[in-house]
Amino acid sequence: MKENQTVVTEFILLGFCLGLSIHMVLFGLFTLLYAFTLLGSGVILRLNSLDPRLHTPMYFFLSHLAIVDIAYACNTVPQMLVNLLNPATPISFAGCMTQTFLFLAFAHTECLLLVVMSYAWCVAICHPLRYSAIMSWRVCIILAGTSWACGSLLALVHLVLILRLPFCGPHEIDHFFCEILSVLKLACADTWLNQVVIFAGCAFVLVGPLCLGLVSYSRILVAILRIQSGEGRRKAFSTCSSYLCVVGLFLGSAIIMYMAPTSRHPEEQQKILFLFYSFVNPMLNPLIYSLRNVEVKSALRRALCKESHSQLV
Repeated sequence: MKENQTVVTEFILLGFCLGLSIHMVLFGLFTLLYAFTLLGSGVILRLNSLDPRLHTPMYFFLSHLAIVDIAYACNTVPQMLVNLLNPATPISFAGCMTQTFLFLAFAHTECLLLVVMSYAWCVAICHPLRYSAIMSWRVCIILAGTSWACGSLLALVHLVLILRLPFCGPHEIDHFFCEILSVLKLACADTWLNQVVIFAGCAFVLVGPLCLGLVSYSRILVAILRIQSGEGRRKAFSTCSSYLCVVGLFLGSAIIMYMAPTSRHPEEQQKILFLFYSFVNPMLNPLIYSLRNVEVKSALRRALCKESHSQLV
């Protein structure tokens, strides 16, 4: 390293350069979406812990997905809200690396949980009589633990590869959080190894789960078409299409971001796509996967009735 180069100790997140008035509007909108995300996932976790009828493998995985969504949003959104009010607020190097690691860990874990849930639902639809035997609690715990472990391990690999790089020049990240591609642009060394590992990791946690999910949902669709009842077939198809849309949007957007060639405005493209990850997907997951289900609606009504009854007493 040259003597006139200094080690970067903090970064400035540029975020959205749209003017103060637009920043205030975005601050209000993002705060509202953030609150909805925390409320929706929090309700799912609370209901799953209170109602014994929801102590099933599918709702076990939904609880883990809710935890990921809460952690995912809490990792990126607060810093973004702070920067909307005060764009010059710096983030320390350690804080930036921590944010990058947590983002990658939660993102990888969610991808793996989505494919596990598609498999669990495929077993429930295609093999209902063997569901309890196939999806035992031991298997569920192993699948969930493996998702968390693989997600964290992959994120740790990326973090180690980033920490080996020197950061001695620019300290402005053209993003609203410490996203890995934006951070790598500031490194004062060749990042080809990082790029290769990112591409390989995407093939493992994005392309692989997407293909497995499509196989599972294809089998589910075949099973749905065999349902004799028209009403039952309609409800099952509606649920399947909703789940498939969420999985396709989440994994498809990530594939476009990390595996497709960059556009003429990669920074703007990244910010728009990551807004989906930070707000839309965590907010949609409780609505699509849980709150539309009859069992969860019944559990919510029972919890509200019990609460109102206790207040009257």
